Amino acid sequence: MHSTENNRIDCWIYRSPRQDQMYLYLKQKDDFDSLPSELMRHFGRPCLVMELTLHAGRTLAREDVCTVMDNLEKRGYHLQMPPKIEAVLDNGE
Repeated sequence: MHSTENNRIDCWIYRSPRQDQMYLYLKQKDDFDSLPSELMRHFGRPCLVMELTLHAGRTLAREDVCTVMDNLEKRGYHLQMPPKIEAVLDNGE
């Protein structure tokens, strides 16, 4: 059981201009100074997409909400990586 299951956490979600479908969740709006410099160099200049209130019952499209909440509590951020794209071969059919 996650310690965040009964909590509600406001977060701000930013998209990366350098990597399609890469998103950064922050516990504090525009708190980029506390992030690792290597992360910011690869992520690029963040573009605010939305603000959300997270709680254990909320569904996110590609992330486990409790994992995101744990990362926000422990690190102050959560990085959502793009999905892996696999080529499907048709075999001429």
